Amino acid sequence: MATARTAKAKNPAALIRPLVTPEGVDLRVKLADAGTRASGFLLDVVIIVVAAVVVSLVMIFGLAGLGIQDAQPLFIVWIIFIFFLRNVYFIAFEAGRRAATPGKRMVGVRVASRSGAGLTIDQVIARNLMREIEVFLPLSILAARASADVADTLSTIFGLVWALLFSLFPLFNRDRLRIGDLLAGTWVVEAPKVALLEDLSLRKDPVAARFQFSPAQLDAYGIAELQKLEEVLRRDDYSALKAVAETIARKIGAGVESIDSKAFLTAYYGELRAHLERKLLLGNRKADKYAR
Repeated sequence: MATARTAKAKNPAALIRPLVTPEGVDLRVKLADAGTRASGFLLDVVIIVVAAVVVSLVMIFGLAGLGIQDAQPLFIVWIIFIFFLRNVYFIAFEAGRRAATPGKRMVGVRVASRSGAGLTIDQVIARNLMREIEVFLPLSILAARASADVADTLSTIFGLVWALLFSLFPLFNRDRLRIGDLLAGTWVVEAPKVALLEDLSLRKDPVAARFQFSPAQLDAYGIAELQKLEEVLRRDDYSALKAVAETIARKIGAGVESIDSKAFLTAYYGELRAHLERKLLLGNRKADKYAR
């Protein structure tokens, strides 16, 4: 039994999951394993700690220069600042275009919505605030009690066990999810650095040149769909290209042969991107196909 379980854990295919977009296309993703997630998190913690130490030193020397002696109220302000620092750090980076903190980018993973739609700010906030309950809250309480010399063995063990159980939770479910991921409907997937990172709108395809789209056809989609289309083009999977091309062609009323799927999508991507950039310059931002 143990051997079979170990073999399953080492099998890369065991972490492959379907990720169906709102257009009905299965992009398939590979989940990040627990070790990679832990490494990314520790890198982020190091960055946060370094930033906190730098800010704290600046505050200490600045307040000493002003001759301020009573540090207790300032200590409370410092605790609140650290709370906002770590939460703004995670939320701001994961809500960005890459959906990953610097630590996640270093290890090659990102956050994605399990529904296949774009990652929303609500999901990002939910998964990161839950981390406070999972890890930071018990450890912060322990640190505060220790600094006040009121820590006891029972509370220390309880706090450490609490943090450890939540930290190890991804090891006990097949999708490697934190509690925060379960509540937010997210998971962490691999996003390896690839050589194909050129601007797709600059690709020159002789077949693509014959596709022309009207403003009405380009208005059918927004920024979220543009990003999904870019993912499909970068994957360069024939089945996905064919399915997406048929979906877009059907929606905008265009004709496309299966053999021209990649050329059609490359042309549509380039024109849609230029179209959205022009509208953005005019102050008209279309977040997705449902926006008006």
